[in-house]
Amino acid sequence: MVQSLSALVSRRILVMGVSGSGKSMIGARLAKTLGCDFHDGDDFHPQANIDKMSRGEALNDDDRAGWLDRLSELLAEYRDRDDSVVIACSALKGRYRQHLREGGDDKLIALYLDGSYALIHARMSRRSDHFFSSNMLASQFQTLEPPIGGEAFNIDISLSPEGVMDQCLRVVDNSRQPGR
Repeated sequence: MVQSLSALVSRRILVMGVSGSGKSMIGARLAKTLGCDFHDGDDFHPQANIDKMSRGEALNDDDRAGWLDRLSELLAEYRDRDDSVVIACSALKGRYRQHLREGGDDKLIALYLDGSYALIHARMSRRSDHFFSSNMLASQFQTLEPPIGGEAFNIDISLSPEGVMDQCLRVVDNSRQPGR
């Protein structure tokens, strides 16, 4: 694994992608490696959103609005303290990512965990400990607006977790958002 000195520089890191892409696992490992806080965006969903997803119903923009506000505020809290943080959040649409960037500022590094529907579906079908069911994955892919124009760094999740971490750490060590 790439050795990182990134903990010496304050930054906000968004680990994004559809459910089942590994956001929570990679985000937690990345935060531990960098010696900073980790927050799973799912922990910030209001109960109504969790209930809706548990029933197999996809969230809409209105459902996500307050949740995204809270995550943007969380990023702003870390920015204002000049502290580093890793947040896992689906950030499926460009406007969601822009809203989060407003909280995280120009030091927000977005890592897009990119994988095929077949790969992620296979992984999700093995999960039993999460409120999001694999049958909702199609709606996530329909909602997904893959990052373009330097919005995020693509991370290939077909690799082992160690390979995914190596990619993430290389990006973080280089520390500049593409196109900036």
